[in-house]
Amino acid sequence: MTTVHSISKYTAQEPIVITIGTFDGVHIGHRKILEKVINHAKDATLKSAVLTFFPHPRMVLQKDADIKLLNTLEEKKVILNKMGLDILVVHPFTIEFSRLTATEFVRDLLVNKLRSKKIVIGYDHRFGRNRTANINDLIAFGNALDFGVEEIPAQEIDEVSVSSTKIRKSLEEGDVQTANEYLGYEYMLTGTVKKGKGLGRKLEYPTANIVIEESYKLIPKTGSYIVKSNIDGNVVHGMMNIGFNPTVNGTKKTIEVHFFDFKDDLYERTIQIDMLNRLRDERKFDSLGALKEQLKKDKMDSLRFISK
Repeated sequence: MTTVHSISKYTAQEPIVITIGTFDGVHIGHRKILEKVINHAKDATLKSAVLTFFPHPRMVLQKDADIKLLNTLEEKKVILNKMGLDILVVHPFTIEFSRLTATEFVRDLLVNKLRSKKIVIGYDHRFGRNRTANINDLIAFGNALDFGVEEIPAQEIDEVSVSSTKIRKSLEEGDVQTANEYLGYEYMLTGTVKKGKGLGRKLEYPTANIVIEESYKLIPKTGSYIVKSNIDGNVVHGMMNIGFNPTVNGTKKTIEVHFFDFKDDLYERTIQIDMLNRLRDERKFDSLGALKEQLKKDKMDSLRFISK
């Protein structure tokens, strides 16, 4: 997959089949739309493309909104690449960009710059300055500028909306399995391993302290989870705690992973953690000994789940 940051840097001349959207989560609802784009492109011997925006439009237009997203930009790239998309165009979303008229957006960018031959879009998609143009306007542009338009019906769009809402709600409640069903893959956290306080090592459960730089990334409910990661081509399972370490009066939220049967040094490496299931709530134990006993039980519960 080719990734181009900004429409202005797009130089390919071959015609494309394209869809437009933020596609946060790239979940099962989104996949129906994306698969249409990929299949249409293959049938017509064209390239498949997605035009997405970063930062998320609501981050720019609603400055006070505390928006949490299901994917970082890098995670989204990984998922779209696995789907078989040919081209991802990530355009910087700015106030100036939001003021483009519908004509400027469609004629100058989608047609003249990106060479769109077919646009797949939802029935409720709005575009142009103040979001005044709709699907009927796009069809009219298509007739005038020689590109096709496929409208995604209301039912499919509603499914996408429901999926996004349910995924966020599930993760906020710690229900990772429901979120994963709607995503079509395991919810992931991607971060860099940094030095922690070394508490896990004292308890004989050494942990990788994961730091996620993207403040907009949705972090699931505090608690302990069963996880896996692909490290140097090997799948490694483990258990992860999201929380404040109340047993030692911690005040800062951390994400710590203890990998089973794994000894390699991971400091300063960026790793992806796939979340499989929730073990329990985080709680304060009377002593480090009691916490260690709980970790022993958590490991047994995790291994039992994994073996299934």
